[in-house]
Amino acid sequence: MSTHVASVGGTQRTIPAGMIEDACKHVYEAAIRTPLVRLNYDGPAEIYLKLECLQPIGAFKIRGAYNAVRLLPEEQRKRGVWTVSAGNAAQGVALAARKAGVPCKVLVMDTAPAAKLDSVRRLGGEIVQATYDQCWKALSDRAHPAMTGMTFVHPFEDDAFIAGNASAGLEILEDLPDVDAVVAGFGGGGLSCGVASGLRERGSRAKVYAAEPETAAPLAYSLAAGSPQYFPNWKASFVDGCGGKSVFPRMWDIAHHLLAGSIVCTLEEIRRAMKIVAERNHIIAEGAGACAVAAGLSGKCGAGKVVCVVSGGNIDLSVFAQLMNQA
Repeated sequence: MSTHVASVGGTQRTIPAGMIEDACKHVYEAAIRTPLVRLNYDGPAEIYLKLECLQPIGAFKIRGAYNAVRLLPEEQRKRGVWTVSAGNAAQGVALAARKAGVPCKVLVMDTAPAAKLDSVRRLGGEIVQATYDQCWKALSDRAHPAMTGMTFVHPFEDDAFIAGNASAGLEILEDLPDVDAVVAGFGGGGLSCGVASGLRERGSRAKVYAAEPETAAPLAYSLAAGSPQYFPNWKASFVDGCGGKSVFPRMWDIAHHLLAGSIVCTLEEIRRAMKIVAERNHIIAEGAGACAVAAGLSGKCGAGKVVCVVSGGNIDLSVFAQLMNQA
């Protein structure tokens, strides 16, 4: 477990307050207001769980996806939409597209669990599978040969997507006004930066931390370098919903000044957090959601009131059972 504190250099990008307020008026057309519950475990802080795993798609991504698709010009939306995803954004964009009555295609990383792929198909999304490297390149290029003619919805980088995610931050403030810190998994950065944007918009002084697995911690690596970097030793793991290969420059421009730092967790710490949440609160958290809990349990978010965003619960049950049965 290690912590990397945010740098102070670089461009400072912010999400317009009006866009966040507008998103909050509309996200509940597709998302639900999720509960905030106390973790039934004696840890180093007063830990709460923000249960985004209870969203209709089992993950927070419906907030940003719905807002992004909603705000597309009609001419672009009616051509159909596509995105790149390890599974949760795919479900979010597929559901948003279904509500808008337009086609959806998804370039899905070959690390995506079967549970997420099955959900995308149920929602009417067409799946095109590719390697992680091909998907990450498509995210950077905003293009892929299999997706011509459709409108791209970036799964974390754009203002509309981040503004939708900010609604989760505002809910946290409503339920726990004196929150001291919030921690969320960092994959592309849309959740942690969205929550931080929402808290900042409301004048909260709570710190927002990113949580990353040791196998994929580009934000920690970037903070140490003082600029956006590729992570040199990336490895796939059961923590498929967070931990990207790099920090995108536009996300760095938000993350380096809004986030208090990155807390890097070992896979064993994340597995243990999954088990604690399952045993004590009867909640199934996927790796990315448990990564935030592991960070909260580390004590590195402080000893006050700490909210851990359980970002999703979409994990193959056979994998979950295997992880829980490890000694």
